[in-house]
Amino acid sequence: MANEVTLLNAWPSPFGIRVKIALAEKGIEHEHKEEDLEDKSPLFLMMNPVRKKIPSLIHNGKPIFDSLLIVQYIDEVWKETSPLLPSDPYLRAQARFWADFVDKKVFYWGRRTVMTTDGKEAGKELIESLKLLEGELGEKPYFGGEKFGYVDLSLIPFYSFFNSFETYGNLSIEAECPKLIAWAKRCLQKESVSKSLADQQKVIHFFEQMRKKLGIA
Repeated sequence: MANEVTLLNAWPSPFGIRVKIALAEKGIEHEHKEEDLEDKSPLFLMMNPVRKKIPSLIHNGKPIFDSLLIVQYIDEVWKETSPLLPSDPYLRAQARFWADFVDKKVFYWGRRTVMTTDGKEAGKELIESLKLLEGELGEKPYFGGEKFGYVDLSLIPFYSFFNSFETYGNLSIEAECPKLIAWAKRCLQKESVSKSLADQQKVIHFFEQMRKKLGIA
């Protein structure tokens, strides 16, 4: 069976970065198409007429949506190489819980930190969420143990946003969560991660432009 894989993405998206890392971990050849979210391509609209959000993965003409579902799909289809989810059902359920936690807490409070007039209060909630993740990490090299996996892949794209969170939330993630920063640096030693993450300064500039556009002082 042919494996024609296309990723429709936009560079600032931490969710698209997840998929990029998963594809790199599995060594999957694919075409990457950058989308202009204010002028979406005909291919994107045709393949994603309902959700209309990035990322979208097209595998042999069939679209898959939502970054966590896409990563699970990739892990199941290309299961012979670099498994991302645990094989044990309980551990797999736990991994899905924490990945969902990242979306519901880290993304939510991180966005509020950088996209409100006073990010300090949201920043406090963000730090509490990161501390819970740090507690789950414990003394393990990675969230799943000795190997980089699903939860690591779900959280590490937000490392590109840490400088922005610190700037607008008036906080220091390294001071509050040193083990989490050590974990992030460990992840960055992996080529699949280092070549996929967005540049932190570029992200800061992106948020500056977004705040100006929305009239946020």
